[in-house]
Amino acid sequence: MIVATLDGVLHPSDQPLLRPDDVGVLRGDGVFETTLVVDGVPRDLEEHLARLAVSATMIDLQLPADDEWRRGIDAVLQAWTPLPDRQMVLRLIATRGPEHADVPTCYVTGGPLPEATCAQRDGVRIRVLPRGFAGREIVVMPWLLPGAKTLSYAINMAAIRHAKSLGDQDVVFVGTDGTVLEGPTATVVLAVGDTLTTPPRDGILDGITVRRLFAAAEKAGWTTRRAEFETERLLSAGGAYLLSSARILAPIVSVDGTARPIGPRTAELAALLELPGAPNGR
Repeated sequence: MIVATLDGVLHPSDQPLLRPDDVGVLRGDGVFETTLVVDGVPRDLEEHLARLAVSATMIDLQLPADDEWRRGIDAVLQAWTPLPDRQMVLRLIATRGPEHADVPTCYVTGGPLPEATCAQRDGVRIRVLPRGFAGREIVVMPWLLPGAKTLSYAINMAAIRHAKSLGDQDVVFVGTDGTVLEGPTATVVLAVGDTLTTPPRDGILDGITVRRLFAAAEKAGWTTRRAEFETERLLSAGGAYLLSSARILAPIVSVDGTARPIGPRTAELAALLELPGAPNGR
């Protein structure tokens, strides 16, 4: 892993960077973004910087300017030695910093794309789990940080571990009203004919990869929409996918142990997303 602070200085990845009293460690108080770098170019960097700022505003955290983040990002990109697959996972991390100091801790990391993550581009088995609230309910509870990408990921990781204990690989959360929300680290998209559907933004993270897909798909003649749907659609739709910044596009091939086919237009969607290795993709 390559680590850089926002002054452009590289730091050994096996030496301490955070203070023991950093509240990012003590309480998960901070925000982050993750994206994929292909051939030295971060995907959707402007959008990730903007969403980082939105998340920071939601937790009342003052971040450095984008130019400072770019200095750290450039240091990581310049130090990266490309692997044969040309891909790197880039993370932007900001904690609230040491207790009582009121100075955020900000840094950038770069590392190889995990093989397990890359493998899910060929298919992912998911487990449906209750989230405990409906999207429309949590919108009026801003203290629960709906739609913020924070460091408090313990529940998300616990959900994935539970799914793995049952023989699956990932999770799709469903609301108390029975509608699909999102995955712990991904957004859900259905493909039916020429129409792509993703859940409304209420109570979930605004997926940057979904935005990218919808923009490209609309230019290619698809219809896109944000609408509620129930878990049964994960099996009955022509195609069902998890989208995230590193995996990009992962076809759902099993729901709660019931197999489903890969959508017939998966290769087309992968090309629209410029998925590395996809036809007409980078």
